[in-house]
Amino acid sequence: MMRRMAKVRTTLTIDQDVLKWVKIRAARTGVSDSAVIEESLRRDLKLDVLDELWANATMSESKASELAVEAQHATRPRQRGSGARRR
Repeated sequence: MMRRMAKVRTTLTIDQDVLKWVKIRAARTGVSDSAVIEESLRRDLKLDVLDELWANATMSESKASELAVEAQHATRPRQRGSGARRR
């Protein structure tokens, strides 16, 4: 289930051949150039996976934050002594 966000207008510079293939795909599938580009970006950025994870999430945001902090602390190197610098 893909979450829909507000659309924004942007300008980008892409390879001429890439734009040609965007236009071909858009014509073949009956969608806009923008839809082809957005779908390609969503797929490449794995946003569909994120949407699925968020849709199936059962953990509260506070619990998820707590676990993230615990994991961060578990992976940090241990500090030596009482902060004294070694020479």
